[in-house]
Amino acid sequence: MNMETIKTRAGGVLPSGTETFQRLLQGDCLEVLKEIPDASVDMVLCDPPYSSGGLFAGDRKQSTNVKYFDTDFNGSAKLPNFSGDNMDQRSFTEFMRMVLSKCRTKTREGGVCCVFIDWRNLPAMTDALQTAGWVYRGIVVWNKGNSRPTPGRFRNDCEYVVWGTNGPKKAEFTKGAFVAGGCYNIKSVNAKDRHHQTQKPVELLEKLIGISPEGGTVLDPFMGSGSTGVACLHTGRNFVGIELDATYYAIAKEWIAKEAENQEGEGDGERQEKEEERAGV
Repeated sequence: MNMETIKTRAGGVLPSGTETFQRLLQGDCLEVLKEIPDASVDMVLCDPPYSSGGLFAGDRKQSTNVKYFDTDFNGSAKLPNFSGDNMDQRSFTEFMRMVLSKCRTKTREGGVCCVFIDWRNLPAMTDALQTAGWVYRGIVVWNKGNSRPTPGRFRNDCEYVVWGTNGPKKAEFTKGAFVAGGCYNIKSVNAKDRHHQTQKPVELLEKLIGISPEGGTVLDPFMGSGSTGVACLHTGRNFVGIELDATYYAIAKEWIAKEAENQEGEGDGERQEKEEERAGV
């Protein structure tokens, strides 16, 4: 198992000089999760392989660049394929149940779990979350605005975030209390700017991370190219990321290290300006 820990000045609203960490681990998340202390994270945020991309077994067994991209027109097809995307729905449900169950033991009471999924395996993911012991709280909608138009059909414009909590989560009705959005209209990452075939926008991840406490710790057992880690850097959260694929682990390590270096070089005024821009001030 490879491991890298990157420390940097916190972004977000934490006091100037506060330090956060990004801990990156390479290996099978079902095994590597054993290395993480129980009840040590505040949020699980992940984008697992959907095992989707088709309605039939033959479709699901294709490589990810064949299933999800037009190789002639989409630059993302040139990025490395990723594994774990070929399960049928029953196997996928059981696999996610095992992962989310282990993640729950690493999460503090009242902590949040958010998992991306598409329409095909949405029912499987809600089952997996609940059988893993999380309290199912609902679905967040991401309108990515780039679906393929098919005559005679509704557009599949959206992907979804299934979310729940580790036991009760008290709702404090106080003035100025944070309330997370239930639907986000954020464009998907342009193909030429991606580090991963199915990369999620950092802006979207920052919005979702807002439900976790400032200075808290976010766990991503399917780190990919490290987008969640970058969002944690920007918002002043600690990050623990696990990635199976050695190529994507190296990409994530390089990207997060570069972002951390850039953040170290920013003055307090510049950091505050960027934070206000992210918050829409």
